[in-house]
Amino acid sequence: PKPAQGFQLASLAHSPYGNHTGPEVQTWRSSWVWQRWGLEVGDRRFGHGITVNSRSSVEITLNRQCGAFSARAGVDGLSVLTDATVRFSVYADGQRLWQSGALGYRDPAVAVQVPLTGRTSLRLVVERAGGGSLPTLASWADAVISCR
Repeated sequence: PKPAQGFQLASLAHSPYGNHTGPEVQTWRSSWVWQRWGLEVGDRRFGHGITVNSRSSVEITLNRQCGAFSARAGVDGLSVLTDATVRFSVYADGQRLWQSGALGYRDPAVAVQVPLTGRTSLRLVVERAGGGSLPTLASWADAVISCR
């Protein structure tokens, strides 16, 4: 069998322009997505990831056999003045497979490891968990989908 290949969310194609051979962001079904390099969560720097609004949903079609999604989730360092907390969730084929507790600006990123075997789609959701009058940016840092 072919070895697993890691697809970084920071460099995924968007489906209208992709070749449909690997994971692709479904732009017409997703919130705003900022694909980034060098982001910060909880005073720790990460090499790559995506940043979204505090109320967001990012739909990804896998387009191949994938085994897992991994990331570090938390409030982005650019949200320095925020007082809100957010909650992260990961869905595959409409079923929630993982959810974080409420996370705020100073909290360290939490590890995300979700199995995707037999799944065809992935959805990353961020919701406000409490408080806050200012916008909050949330990041899925070092986010990778492992596929064959």
